[in-house]
Amino acid sequence: MLVTCVFRENPGADDDEEIEEVVSSSSESESEGEGEKEEVLDKRAGPSKKKDKLLTMDSSEITYEMVARKLREIVTSRGRKGTDKQEQVEMLQFLANVAKGVPQKLEVLSQLVSSLFDLSPGISTYMKVGLWKRSMLVLLEIMDVLSNNPNIILDDTADASEERTAEPQPNEKGEIRVWGNLVAFVERLDDEMFKSLQVIDPHTHEFMARLRDEPVFLALAQKVLDYFTRISDTRNQPKVALRLIEHFYYKTDAVYDAMRKLTLQQQQEAAASAAAHPEGAVAAAAAAAADAAAAAGGATEPGEEQTADDKVTIPVPTDYHMDESSDATMKRLVSLVFNHGDERTKARAMLCYIYHKANHGDFYTARDMLLMSHLQDNVMLMDISTQILYNRAMAQLGLAAFRKGLIVEAHSCLQELYGSGHVKELLAQGMAMGKFQDKTPEQELLEKRRQMPFHMHISLELLESSCLLSAMLQEVPAMAANPLGAKKRIISKSFHRILDTYSRQTFTGPPETVRDHIMAATRALMRGDWSAAYAAVAALNVWQLVPQRESVLSMLQDKIKEEALRTYLFSYSPQYCSLSLDQLCSMFEMPERKVYSIVSKMMIAEELHGSWDQPTRTIVMHSLEATKVQSLAAQFADKATIMVELNERAYAFRTGGLRDDDDMGGDRRRGGGRRGQDGQWEDEGGQ
Repeated sequence: MLVTCVFRENPGADDDEEIEEVVSSSSESESEGEGEKEEVLDKRAGPSKKKDKLLTMDSSEITYEMVARKLREIVTSRGRKGTDKQEQVEMLQFLANVAKGVPQKLEVLSQLVSSLFDLSPGISTYMKVGLWKRSMLVLLEIMDVLSNNPNIILDDTADASEERTAEPQPNEKGEIRVWGNLVAFVERLDDEMFKSLQVIDPHTHEFMARLRDEPVFLALAQKVLDYFTRISDTRNQPKVALRLIEHFYYKTDAVYDAMRKLTLQQQQEAAASAAAHPEGAVAAAAAAAADAAAAAGGATEPGEEQTADDKVTIPVPTDYHMDESSDATMKRLVSLVFNHGDERTKARAMLCYIYHKANHGDFYTARDMLLMSHLQDNVMLMDISTQILYNRAMAQLGLAAFRKGLIVEAHSCLQELYGSGHVKELLAQGMAMGKFQDKTPEQELLEKRRQMPFHMHISLELLESSCLLSAMLQEVPAMAANPLGAKKRIISKSFHRILDTYSRQTFTGPPETVRDHIMAATRALMRGDWSAAYAAVAALNVWQLVPQRESVLSMLQDKIKEEALRTYLFSYSPQYCSLSLDQLCSMFEMPERKVYSIVSKMMIAEELHGSWDQPTRTIVMHSLEATKVQSLAAQFADKATIMVELNERAYAFRTGGLRDDDDMGGDRRRGGGRRGQDGQWEDEGGQ
């Protein structure tokens, strides 16, 4: 075109006004026939936007002031109605290539990341994978520039719209401060990756491919953390460290080792790519992303034009190193947060560390950390996401106690969570779909955003099995010890409710669900049949999810034998005058020393009325049990007492004296007092 030739004829033109004058003069000199021809072509092609004049200039002709002016124009137009976001991204990419000096290039790259984030449709949907990768590549380039230029500092308090005509000069410390908010960039990328894992179907290859992007994000976050450590920015260090902690705390040793191998594999591939492309692996990936975006050209919807970038592989930086064990990584990051973080950051880091310790089987350390932190006292005052993290930590703590064979501690950790009946909602692993839900659409949307991705879920069936088994091993001996007053000492209300439901059924088929298996084991345990109880428990499929499956099942077998022995002695000891130790050992397949210990503890606690006869190796029973008539009389007396109390309360309520008896401490049966003429209380002596 003639216009392009005119631009080339004026390589020294610095001012935009001079360029416009040359363009206008050249356009006026065009012939009338050529104008008609161009008009016809424009009508056929349809309306098109005028190409920016900077894009047609040679890079050597562009000055620092031109780039700064165009960058300031883009910054001020962001967010305005009618602004073409894709055009801004293309212009910023061009400016990054023609920027004069490293500080100006960093300014342009920081604004480019922000503009790429603007292409995302909104907070209700996740950022497209290709767009996420492009943003990641730009950030990796920023970190490479910062590492090669240690005198340049990215500062979010710097003025991005400041007018400059020349490159900024270093301050008295030799630093050049450029606008950029690395913490916000890292948090946004992390949030978008989290949202994508929430939405993508976990049973597809797309979900697995998305998880393979995690090492690249970890490398970026570690680079940012190292950068903040180098410039001694203690305000932003805990924020980035917490993001890293939230990626590591739920991983088992097997998962951590697999991710470490994946990182090493991707680094080897990146090294091979860097050898093939002397300009660097990151630059090669950026070029591939640009080519993919150009191949997808013509898309008008923001976000859709990046779909071709999904196939671009981002190399993991070769200088990123993962520790040998996840425990060392967690300890280093948590210590950093404890030294410099605020209260919320410290609380979340502590809960993640408790979860990590419990997930690795260190129950006692996790329990001591929870008790020393006193988080359970203030958890209701925290935000909802921290409460969800607390529930997850308590669930993992209960599972760790169960694997250790600490039945009472496991039940204490899991009972409140399971007894609520809303385990999925409390762990953010599902939403209630009841008919009588009074949630507004905004509340449902917020709850969806808080859901955990599938790879972070805790098995609900394993939680239910652990809680019900812990309750069974405590409740069945307690019910056998107090057959007439079993309701007086209830350890688990949810277990009793399920047991009552199954007891009222006229016919029960073979066990299918977790509850069916636990109830079948309960009925067998109430008879003292430990083998049937263990067979019902061992048939559960959830044990395949436990890493130490054999040790857990062996522990359960021993616990069921012990409680079956206790239940048998509670239930059938009144029918015996003596019991042989050898017979008990053969019935429950337990060593003699273990049976002797259990029976002796029951005698000391006065749960079993009997004594040892050493010569004959038998237990001699002492018939101190009440007769049937005495038991019925005791029941009748208890019910009569309850009836009298209810009648007295009803009478007091009818006569208006309910407040006098209950709140003021009055007791009519013990002469609690009467009301005088002046309305004051007097005792029976009239004083």
